[in-house]
Amino acid sequence: MQTFKADSQTPKIIALLGASASGKSALALELAKAHNGAIFSLDSLSIYKYINIASAKPTQAELQEVKHYAIDVLEPDLPCNAMTFWDLLTSAFEETRAQGKKALFIVGGSSFYLKSMLEGLSPQSQMNAQSRAQVQEKIHALSAPYEFLARVDNEFALTIKPNDTYRLQKALEIYFATNLPPSVYFKENPKQKHPLLENLPLFVLSLPRDEIIKRIKARTQKMLDSGLLEEVAFLAQNYPLDSQALRAIGIKECLEFLGYQKAQNPQSTQPLQDFQKSPQNLQDLCALISTHTAQLAKRQSTFNRTQFRDAYFGSTSQIATEIARILA
Repeated sequence: MQTFKADSQTPKIIALLGASASGKSALALELAKAHNGAIFSLDSLSIYKYINIASAKPTQAELQEVKHYAIDVLEPDLPCNAMTFWDLLTSAFEETRAQGKKALFIVGGSSFYLKSMLEGLSPQSQMNAQSRAQVQEKIHALSAPYEFLARVDNEFALTIKPNDTYRLQKALEIYFATNLPPSVYFKENPKQKHPLLENLPLFVLSLPRDEIIKRIKARTQKMLDSGLLEEVAFLAQNYPLDSQALRAIGIKECLEFLGYQKAQNPQSTQPLQDFQKSPQNLQDLCALISTHTAQLAKRQSTFNRTQFRDAYFGSTSQIATEIARILA
């Protein structure tokens, strides 16, 4: 893990979290402009190339107006995890410090990754593309992944739920990559906390749930009007359907709508089926994506409320005022 020593020229790192469609990106943009800052995107979709509409990625004008990090970094078939953001944050900090920036705003809805970095991460085993593919093949071949983990490492299996697919996947990756039970691997590779995140000022943008739902519906319709289906069709035609990014809300519903089905070979897809872009069909798709996004927003709000109890929860104006005080 890459670490370094901060100095008196260190930009102030501030985290701004919030549920989907809460307005955190717009607020961060205004804060960065007002305080000579840059933005570090903590978003599990914006980090991917070619996923622009589904991720509600900042516009080209916004990206030129304020420097953004952790955007358009990965190809859509590559995995993304907390360590990915760890390395990118270190690099972003070094660059903003060299540029004399006053602040670096960590902004996004994927607060699970921030929680992981705050609690500490164990160094990951290094794998090349071929080794990674072999590990994934072994995992896909398991008919009962959790039961397999329980057999090889019952101690670790007892710490996660059978339906916790993220941690289950990571545990199996460790096992097949290192030939060590995860519990042994973590003992030999203890967690390290990111030095930049010590005493991190953390803000959570809070809106009434009915306002969030209203914004989600409007944003989803705008995505469809802007070419979301065409974007997803491009992804399906060029990347494996079982890629992590293609399982995201907004993308998976469009894949089903377009008629893409997973084939025996995960690297291939069936041809795009004909579909009717009738008003009713598109309304149903918009409603489905909106519902799933609203459910995600509720989970995000619950996570932020329970996992970041010491954070400052407030409105746009309240948070802007408090951050201005910190940076004064």
